[in-house]
Amino acid sequence: MSLAKTWFALDEAVSKFGVSKAMILKWVDEGMVRCEQRDGRVVTVNGDDIELKLKEFVSKG
Repeated sequence: MSLAKTWFALDEAVSKFGVSKAMILKWVDEGMVRCEQRDGRVVTVNGDDIELKLKEFVSKG
């Protein structure tokens, strides 16, 4: 069990990971980043999933 925080509010994830809100929402739509929704809006996203996507970009670069 991880003691680190893994779920972030969308704006918090944008700030923490330096990725645009539009990109994170695109990854959510593609099923690459898990999220929690409320009233049809994304409210939290999984930071581990975002980190994996960023590592994928770095390894391709």
